[in-house]
Amino acid sequence: MDQIYAPWRIEWVERDEDPIDGCPFCVLPGRENAREARVVARSDHNYVLLNNAPYNPGHAMVIPDAHVRDWTDLDDATMLDHARLKAATLAATRRAVDPHGFNTGLNLGGGAAGGSVDHLHTHVVPRWEGDTNFMPVVGDTKVIVEAVDRSYEHLHGGFATGDDVVDAGDLEAGEAVRISFGDG
Repeated sequence: MDQIYAPWRIEWVERDEDPIDGCPFCVLPGRENAREARVVARSDHNYVLLNNAPYNPGHAMVIPDAHVRDWTDLDDATMLDHARLKAATLAATRRAVDPHGFNTGLNLGGGAAGGSVDHLHTHVVPRWEGDTNFMPVVGDTKVIVEAVDRSYEHLHGGFATGDDVVDAGDLEAGEAVRISFGDG
């Protein structure tokens, strides 16, 4: 079996800090300007945040409002809302950037799970045929062809045209799209 050697991760694993104090996933949705915070959509119990270090254009995360580490810590309403918002994120991303496929994955347990934030979240990564080339393999460099701000505009538009939209939000005013699944 091959192993990946990543000694720089030890600083994150050994950090000594309160996970709630300054948790960006707890702080960001409360900011006045959703666009600056990169919160692109909100539902009753969760929100969608663009990743600041995307694997690909449109890389987003579905994050519960509640600060929890594990899927089993979510109440039923938040869990169902999270799953529905992930589905809405997939649909919005399809409308926005037309990927060939997706990788989705749940980060639970912070640093031990490879996450940089100790707050449960689901990654939604759009993929295209041939999107991995020689650069990450040989050059240890990932080429991202679209700025995160431009991805925000695309994804905001993708959410704004969805079926469960309550308020499309004003992109220029920095407002997130508001989504309701009708049972929250």
